[in-house]
Amino acid sequence: MSMENNTETHSHNHNHYHTHTKEVSNRLARAIGHLQKVKQMVDSGDDCSEVLIQLAAVKSALNNTGKLILKDHLEHCIVHAVEEGDEKMLEELNTAIDKFIK
Repeated sequence: MSMENNTETHSHNHNHYHTHTKEVSNRLARAIGHLQKVKQMVDSGDDCSEVLIQLAAVKSALNNTGKLILKDHLEHCIVHAVEEGDEKMLEELNTAIDKFIK
């Protein structure tokens, strides 16, 4: 029994339901705004130390957002993949983790 999702871009074939989608979207919007402010700091010639501190805050925000996406992925997509015996999705997860942690 296969569920189809026409917006699917990966090889796995199931409906995506994530409990943290709104939170992830909000976090990304805040990180984008923060990064734009960091760019303005650079363009204004602000102190390099302050720019680096703010850049570190953006990196931390993105890492925490990635962790939330990973949590959702594990709770929903990977559980489904294990139930369906989808080893390809597990391989994709390993590849994504390697790139995320890099």
